[in-house]
Amino acid sequence: MNLLARHRRIVVAAAPIAVIALVVGLWAFQPWKVFTSQTIDEELPTAGAPSSQAAPSSQAVASSQPAQPAQPAQPAQGQPAPPPQPQVLSESGFVSQEHETGGIAKLVRLEDGSRYLRLEGLSSSDGPDLHVWLTDQVAGSGDWASYDDGRYVRLGKLKATHGNQNYPIPADADLTGLRSVVIWCDRFNVAFGSAALSVNPN
Repeated sequence: MNLLARHRRIVVAAAPIAVIALVVGLWAFQPWKVFTSQTIDEELPTAGAPSSQAAPSSQAVASSQPAQPAQPAQPAQGQPAPPPQPQVLSESGFVSQEHETGGIAKLVRLEDGSRYLRLEGLSSSDGPDLHVWLTDQVAGSGDWASYDDGRYVRLGKLKATHGNQNYPIPADADLTGLRSVVIWCDRFNVAFGSAALSVNPN
């Protein structure tokens, strides 16, 4: 009888520990994210376009002069010029690592000098604590956990697992020597996918 009572006390004491372990495991792994995804479609970033101005109005004026031959139509004045397209400094496709990942990573510079990382047609898996980094590690490295071993620039949390999205790069970020764009799981220190920075982007 004493042995049975002791066993019951052990079971009762172990129950809260098991519950805590379960809660911690669910928080860490978030297994439901295997079945979730998000899509975003952001426009290509552009520097501020000049503000639109109304074209000057034209009024008919009576004249005794003979009618002149019709002149070729002139382009409307006062219309804003189309915004200049960003300069592409680097462009490369994603390679899969911890999870199947596809799409294009572009490093672009706008006319005002600001820089953005643009992900186009991104397709990856959801997961806990996903971020976008620029790192000095080689893209596609066999060691998926190596991307935080050297220097890296954090660009923020991954906005969505699919679609087109832009990430501003800090103005004071030195990109010299950075060689990869990484979808990084900060909780488990692994790369979901990476893309090469093929040129020196400064």
